[in-house]
Amino acid sequence: MSEATPKGLPWPLKALAVTLALVAVIAGAPAAFIYSGVYDIGADVPHTKPVFQLISAFRDRSIAVRANAITPPADLDSPTRIATGGRLYGALCAGCHLAPDMPRTDLSRGLYPKAPQLAYGNTLSPAQTFWIAKHGVKLTAMPAWGKTHTDAEIWDLVAFLRKMPQMDAAQYRAAVGRVPAQP
Repeated sequence: MSEATPKGLPWPLKALAVTLALVAVIAGAPAAFIYSGVYDIGADVPHTKPVFQLISAFRDRSIAVRANAITPPADLDSPTRIATGGRLYGALCAGCHLAPDMPRTDLSRGLYPKAPQLAYGNTLSPAQTFWIAKHGVKLTAMPAWGKTHTDAEIWDLVAFLRKMPQMDAAQYRAAVGRVPAQP
């Protein structure tokens, strides 16, 4: 009686072949999706809900982790910091993040994701706000002000942002030293 030879590959090679095929599919599917250009990246078309949630979670966790090591200065309530921060906000931020009673600007209307209207406050810690202002956020039009401004100036901005939600339009104009730009 002749000894039968197994058909096909031995099981370790079959397992390797299946593993390599799965790796190729897992790596190839996203590459094919990206290369196809089927996903509309235009700022005038919102992300799908799953993509938006994924990006939001990714952004929020990244900021929280990096801001965790930042200690705010003790003088964030300093009138000098708040005054300096007000002038910085009026010059750098109001066009996107607006001001009390300020109508939306052409710039703020065209952003996606929309810039938060900081006149109404936010839920970020001072350290998170500092990190965002210093480093910016990719794919949001939020610039990295740390490339052009000192840490002290960014903390001044944070001090102002903490105070601004308590301001009315007249107090805001006095704080920034000029009338906000109109659309």
